[in-house]
Amino acid sequence: MRSNNKFATASRSVASAVTLQSWPTLQRKFSFSSAELLWQTEAHFIVNDEGLTFLSNVRHSKIPAANFFVPLLLLWLAGCALRLTILAVPPVIPLIHDQLKLSATQIGVLTGLPSMLFAFAAVPGSLLIARLGVHVALAVGLALTAIGGAVRGALPDIAWLYGMTIVMGAGVAIMQVTMPTAVRAWVPSRIGFATAVYTNGLLIGEILPVALTLPVVLLMVGGSWQWGFVVWSAPVVVIAAVVVALAPRAAATGTLARRRWWPDWRNMLIWRLGIMLGTVNATYFATNAFLPDYLRSNGQSEWISAALTGLNIGQLPASFLLLAVAGRLERKAWPYAVSALLAIVATLGIVFGTGIWVVAAATLQGFAVATALILLLALPPLLSPPDDVHRVTAAMFTISYSCAVIVPVISGALWDLSGIAALAFLPISLCGIVLVILAPAIDHVRQSGS
Repeated sequence: MRSNNKFATASRSVASAVTLQSWPTLQRKFSFSSAELLWQTEAHFIVNDEGLTFLSNVRHSKIPAANFFVPLLLLWLAGCALRLTILAVPPVIPLIHDQLKLSATQIGVLTGLPSMLFAFAAVPGSLLIARLGVHVALAVGLALTAIGGAVRGALPDIAWLYGMTIVMGAGVAIMQVTMPTAVRAWVPSRIGFATAVYTNGLLIGEILPVALTLPVVLLMVGGSWQWGFVVWSAPVVVIAAVVVALAPRAAATGTLARRRWWPDWRNMLIWRLGIMLGTVNATYFATNAFLPDYLRSNGQSEWISAALTGLNIGQLPASFLLLAVAGRLERKAWPYAVSALLAIVATLGIVFGTGIWVVAAATLQGFAVATALILLLALPPLLSPPDDVHRVTAAMFTISYSCAVIVPVISGALWDLSGIAALAFLPISLCGIVLVILAPAIDHVRQSGS
């Protein structure tokens, strides 16, 4: 009875917890975790611009396990689709470079375009969800991803390649913003587990293209990078069809339309967290972009596939480790500082190492960036009231991917202007330094709730 009274009191107090700063205060006041609070109170009220609506007659009930399978399967498949078409590019960059006669700067632009769309389309993606609902928004994102990804190589022209990459990137951006909302709508009683499921799919979607493109896919299509893009877009078409056919239709899209969708850009904490996430994203995408050409320039082409695979497989141990210890690391600055230092060491290993040591350094890079990424992505649902998670997430994506666009371009320009391939990794190392400097922002999070 004492527990029920606690949650009843919390439900009546949540009306005042509608800002990023006040939500942690509510958690500490009633002494339970963010996940527990969301699960226990979600069925009792709805918070939106019209105020607080209590659903006092709703009681929690056990949902049959079979009812979880389809939503979880869809989330895992959609997670895979987030990266399949994007990570099909790094293994074939040397081929694109030679056939289209691109400079290192143009390669930087090509690899930076998806990140640019992730930034520009994050907030419009939130609006799209509010107007069309989770099911339609996710289907639209999958369709754009599949179409843009498949036809990127249809014409031997850099402008066409850029244009279709933009279409593909817009689709992925819409999907990225949709996924947390889909988790809330489809599996509301197991939000943490469902998030882990689609994140696992995302990591698998990163690993498969870099591991299989050179040794398997290009052999199947006669060495054509254009048809390689088609091969990796085909699963996205299948996933889109499955989502259209099986996605739950019972999501409460009516309340979504009344939610605020425009981020609070005056919140400096969001800017600090967004830049931190930007350093992580920039490190990952820039390393993927320049590692193949860098190894080729040093006469180590035979290590390209292994190094790219290590970069992405290295993320899996981090994801499994954080499943066990993430709760102990929330709002602590030191995990971010350690991850940043590991990323700097890994970058130096890539630049100065040879052979298997480059693969080991790339694997360490993957572990470091995945650790910081997973912890940072946990902050919006941890620190925000339920009705503000999408706004905080959209703001962080906009800021972080804006940063991620800049770094590959700067890296390519340094290589072009100096003629020294290793200088392309200087901005990547600087990202680690910036992350160390901004890590105390996590301590600021703890103080902001006091």
